[in-house]
Amino acid sequence: MAVAVYRSTTKSTKITLALLQLLVMCLLKEVVAAKNYTLKPRVVLPEDYVKEVRPPSQKGSPVVVEFSIFVVDINSINVEDMDFRVDMFVHQKWVESRLDLHDDIFEEGDDHVILPPEFFDNLWQPDPYFLNSKISEIATLTHKFSSVTLYKNSTVRYACMMHAIIACQMEFQLYPMDIQICPIYIESFSYHNQKIRLKWADNGVTINPELKLLQYNLGQPLQLEETDGYMPEKYGNFSRLAVYFRFERQIGHHLIQTFAPSSLVVMLSWFSFWLGLDAIPGRVTLLVTCMLTLVTMFTGMRADIPPVAYVKALDLWMAGCMLFVFSALGEFVVVKVLDVQYQYQVNKVPKVLPMRISAMEKGQCVGTVANWEGGTVNVRPRKPTQTPTTPGQVSLQGNGGPQPPLPPTKQPTRRQSILSVAWTDTDTGIEKIMWREIDKMSRVVFPGLFLVFVVLYWPILIFKTS
Repeated sequence: MAVAVYRSTTKSTKITLALLQLLVMCLLKEVVAAKNYTLKPRVVLPEDYVKEVRPPSQKGSPVVVEFSIFVVDINSINVEDMDFRVDMFVHQKWVESRLDLHDDIFEEGDDHVILPPEFFDNLWQPDPYFLNSKISEIATLTHKFSSVTLYKNSTVRYACMMHAIIACQMEFQLYPMDIQICPIYIESFSYHNQKIRLKWADNGVTINPELKLLQYNLGQPLQLEETDGYMPEKYGNFSRLAVYFRFERQIGHHLIQTFAPSSLVVMLSWFSFWLGLDAIPGRVTLLVTCMLTLVTMFTGMRADIPPVAYVKALDLWMAGCMLFVFSALGEFVVVKVLDVQYQYQVNKVPKVLPMRISAMEKGQCVGTVANWEGGTVNVRPRKPTQTPTTPGQVSLQGNGGPQPPLPPTKQPTRRQSILSVAWTDTDTGIEKIMWREIDKMSRVVFPGLFLVFVVLYWPILIFKTS
């Protein structure tokens, strides 16, 4: 019996000790919670605080909200969708005079206290948004990357890290030396300029010094603006902040991948001027291959930018290169036609002329003219001879009997060709052939014209870019 009583007493004692421990833990939690003022908004906010109402201002003046942005990274500059992605820290600062700040919430020597982002939900907060953004969101990992800082002078500073995809109206007339001016517009959604005025802070917009873009150079310094714009959708004038990013495309990639290869292809087409017409397959293959190479390069480069309706600087360059190669191909056709005409004349004269002369010597034709392309040969008839017959009688030898006097023959006209395919130099007496002279002139004219094209193209493009 005594053992049973002892066991029950021990059990009651254990239960009592457990209850005491639980009570002590609850008391400690309440004490800690009472000292942690950041978890109790009413410690900072008065009882009559209404977060939906903006802070009071003097004589109805608007609440000034200062903005500052630190750009961490800019990537994915997409020319097809005409937008770019920016990662940034956004800071907003305004005065909230209704806060009830106690000195015991500040650490010794500090004039501010940092609170978790949950406290921001109990405060009045401005409603800015990016006017030209496609997507904007606060960065999150395990929680939102944001914080609230309260200063002793009742200033509230809200900071967050944001990802935004900003639309940009790009122009490609000077591509690949184009410069894109892409703005970011910040505006209040609900409060017009008489309620809220947005203002750039002293540091404004700061760029990460380690930021490097893939195909662009970021122009410095950035242009900042503070304007008021009328929004017909919201029927009012709204305060607006704007920052303009200047993206200058790097030309080095296109010099290596586009301009240098296309120039070499044009120069390669000039080698056909040193090939004689006996190498027709090689000459045609060289020119056609150069033309197809330029077309392939041009088609591949058009895939890097959207199909715009206007002419770009790169289009003019590729069109000029293809024009020079096509002109070299046309020059080959011209010299080939001239060579065929020259060979026709050279091969026709020795066969036709002896036949005509032998026929005239046999008396089959008198006073005829051998006429062929490019020249005329006049054969004079034989002179009549007199025989010793009766006085006053004249006999002509030819057919063996007397013949009546020949009627006057009409001098045949020469059929001139449009181009003289060959001539003799009066100074040297050397025969000049037209197609060979054209090839010699092309060796100088084509490089000279291409040099003029390059000299005109680049200064004009650089002038328009600047």
